[in-house]
Amino acid sequence: MSCSALSSVSAAGLSPDDASVAHIHFIGLDVDESGVPYMASIPVHKVTVVALDPRGDVLLAYEMNGAPIPRDHGGPLRAVVPGVVGARNVKWLGRVVASNEESQGFWQQNDYKAFSPGTDWDNLDWKSAPAIQGLNVVSAICLPAKGEEVSLEEGEITVKGYAWSGGGSDIVRVDVSLDGGKTWAPAELTKPPTNSSGRAWAKTLYSLTQRLPEGVEAGGKLEVVVKATDENYNTQPESAGPVWNARGVVNNSWHRVQVNVV
Repeated sequence: MSCSALSSVSAAGLSPDDASVAHIHFIGLDVDESGVPYMASIPVHKVTVVALDPRGDVLLAYEMNGAPIPRDHGGPLRAVVPGVVGARNVKWLGRVVASNEESQGFWQQNDYKAFSPGTDWDNLDWKSAPAIQGLNVVSAICLPAKGEEVSLEEGEITVKGYAWSGGGSDIVRVDVSLDGGKTWAPAELTKPPTNSSGRAWAKTLYSLTQRLPEGVEAGGKLEVVVKATDENYNTQPESAGPVWNARGVVNNSWHRVQVNVV
């Protein structure tokens, strides 16, 4: 069992209607070499996951699967902020602070930010970009694995994996290609449950069994590709080039896996 952030802040005397609260800070117990703790914040009104909204589902979690959260997962207490980048899901939580300003912690101000592909470390201005909160739509191939063998005699391949989009946006389609992205087929989706406000926090699973493309021969290779589309019709880009940045974050280009035909 875990407690909601709403019940915790209410017990502390903070009202969800308090207009002076613009950010919720999570401050960890772990410190860097200078003694400064890891800290991060989420904006209350700029993301769909709001810490003071009973529909936001932000948790202060102390149990996982019916047992105390292991230390490696952030126990004894961690913030769980669904739909938001993991850097804001602070482990080993020591304090929660309501503030009218964003956290000034290093990892909030000087890391986990994305920039133009034309920006390099020589002209990077950390203040020119906001901290990453919700993430973009992404998908991954879990089956088959890279280099796996596919039987030409059987004549088909099953592709499985997951897709997800930040901010609680639902996945509406996952497309699979067996020829490197030339042709596509929609996969069958297994939807996670949504909360009372319709937000989809968990990964959507997908599966597709497809005949091998014509002309494929034993000893050849197949490039399996997947891309997902969310309910806002955001679709993954074909390559990393247009979204590349000096920090190397938010790369959500098509996932590709090459397999061997035997």
